[in-house]
Amino acid sequence: MGLLSRMKSTVNQLQTPVTSNCGFGTYLLQDGEENIGQFLYLEGIEYHMFNTYDVHFYASYALLMLFPKLELSIQRDCAMAVMMHDPSKMKIMSDGTWVSRKVLGAVPHDIGLNDPWFEVNAYNFFNTDRWKDLNSKFVLQVYRDFVATGDKIFGKAVWPSVYIAIAYMDQFDKDGDGMIENEGFPDQTYDAWTVSGVSTYSGGLWVAAVQAASAMAHEVGDAAAADYLWAKFQKAKSVYEKLWNGSYFNYDNSGRRSSSSIHADQLAGQWYARASGLSPIADEEKIRTALKKIYDFNVLKHKGGMCGAVNGMLPSGKPDMSALQSREIWTGVTYSLAANMIQEGLVDIAFQTASGIHSTAWSDKGLGFGFQTPEGWNTDDHYRSLCYMRPLAIWAMQWALSKPKLHNQEMKQMSSSLSENSSYVKQDAGFQEVARLLKLPKEQASTSYIQSLHQFLCNKFSI
Repeated sequence: MGLLSRMKSTVNQLQTPVTSNCGFGTYLLQDGEENIGQFLYLEGIEYHMFNTYDVHFYASYALLMLFPKLELSIQRDCAMAVMMHDPSKMKIMSDGTWVSRKVLGAVPHDIGLNDPWFEVNAYNFFNTDRWKDLNSKFVLQVYRDFVATGDKIFGKAVWPSVYIAIAYMDQFDKDGDGMIENEGFPDQTYDAWTVSGVSTYSGGLWVAAVQAASAMAHEVGDAAAADYLWAKFQKAKSVYEKLWNGSYFNYDNSGRRSSSSIHADQLAGQWYARASGLSPIADEEKIRTALKKIYDFNVLKHKGGMCGAVNGMLPSGKPDMSALQSREIWTGVTYSLAANMIQEGLVDIAFQTASGIHSTAWSDKGLGFGFQTPEGWNTDDHYRSLCYMRPLAIWAMQWALSKPKLHNQEMKQMSSSLSENSSYVKQDAGFQEVARLLKLPKEQASTSYIQSLHQFLCNKFSI
């Protein structure tokens, strides 16, 4: 398999100086393609990191709709960064461990600050090589941009990085059921909200991403990989459905008190799947029921629905106070939720949901943020991080309303028994070999006093 040979070649070169590796996507341009250069923008005026990728996931609709060539430039940079390996050590603030700055196969949190493209991952609160959303978000963004622009050259150039990004995540499927599991710390964009096991956010993104990878393989002519990844998508989808409790998808399946939290962003994977012309990640009636539940609880039960969607609400109708971010209202998440609602035909409640952000940020009765819309505010109206990137997700509402023409081919329905044929077995052997090469080394346990105290209190009070 060509990708496997490329992987082995890359691994053999990992001892070369780090300065020979960088995230310049221009290297992926083919002869005759226009080089418009690189683009950087800060996560916010208080969070100094360029092109923060887990947040760009929300903001990217603005660039795709207004400056599509710049958007493709950012994605090429990320595709190159997936192939980077920087063994230089950086200290993680949350537990004091020293880790490699960036490992092969992991999508970086950001493209850097001091030396963008060369020294990635300015963020160092957690080891983002273990985050469960970044790789899925890369695959989903690349596929959406590919079908939105119809740029086949772009698609073929980034396809190897897409495959490797999926293979890298295989190590986080601990039980081999096709679904990745969160590892008991805030290992996703909600980096102050612990999650463990199968989760509605990271899990849903994963289901959508594997389907997107299958569709992209089909588009670039890799039929064997398309079939193989479709089978993996079906497995992951069946596990994700188990989070359904009758009215929404549980926050996670760990059994903690917050596991039943109603997460405003629980269907982020569905948002991207529908926007990109893919199949739903779960039963469509369940999806609409969950969105209505979020509206009834996360939106309407806080200040009459005039502040946006609270990230986490308990089944009792009270905000989830277990974490800093569970009790916040995030502007960009609310806009993406509204876009999701529009795509599922719930237009009226979508605009009611989004209007709360406008009222709070812009109206004379609001909090007066004007042209410095923050990441969000909590239930006491205390804001965090002004001039933030994520609110650009309002452009996702326009995307949902305008329904742009997509350049994707219709995929034939593949057999559910695909995993039994010889082609699948051959593909699986190659995939597992790549995944093995990408697997992180076992880390020696290192837990800070604050982490230990936090875990003790969570266990003590069944949080």
